[in-house]
Amino acid sequence: MDGVLESVGNSALWPSFESHSDGHVPVMSKGASWDLLNPDADDGLRFQLAMLLQKLGSNVPSHVDLDRVDIDYESGPVYIDETAIIGPYVKITGPCYIGPRCEVRHSALIRKNTWACSDTVIGHSSEIKHSLLLPTAKAPHFNYVGDSILGSGVNLGAGVKLSNLRHDGKEIILKIGGSKISTGLRKFGALIGEGCQLGCNSVTNPGVILGCDTMVVPNATVSGVHDAGSFLT
Repeated sequence: MDGVLESVGNSALWPSFESHSDGHVPVMSKGASWDLLNPDADDGLRFQLAMLLQKLGSNVPSHVDLDRVDIDYESGPVYIDETAIIGPYVKITGPCYIGPRCEVRHSALIRKNTWACSDTVIGHSSEIKHSLLLPTAKAPHFNYVGDSILGSGVNLGAGVKLSNLRHDGKEIILKIGGSKISTGLRKFGALIGEGCQLGCNSVTNPGVILGCDTMVVPNATVSGVHDAGSFLT
């Protein structure tokens, strides 16, 4: 089983992760790659973000137009790096971290427990929730990213949706190498390896894992776990 998990492990999906030193990035779980998305885990995204923001506190650069940007601190701090760009009519709900040179465009919705690392893009009318965007990942146009991790160099085409909940609300079970693996997660969108490109209006069903440099054609619906370099139609 360890060999099966290694094929979709952190080092396989995000090989350049440890080379990033600009801004703040979470510590990847020592267990399965999706364990970071467990909201109850002591080393999960939610907990690590809370610890980071306890240290950093809230920060909103003076260039952010608060007459046209809605920031909600009720559930936790919002930290925006001084070099980030925040467009008009954006809503940001804490806890949230927006890193160096991150660009949040017009009418984006950033929900609780979003961690956007350096040089990421959250685009026009895109919605992000309990997700990690690793450096240079982009969700630039009309995207939904829920309970997901986007690797460096990932680009979501316009209208791409990463679905995170089964219709029956049951736990997400993965099939990897002929094995069925319990994730322990009821909400689990996608793990998108570095360099993946998803075409316009494509949809990933809950629990999708895409190996590095996978290509998804426009309008495709994707399920399951796929090796690096896959071409999905």
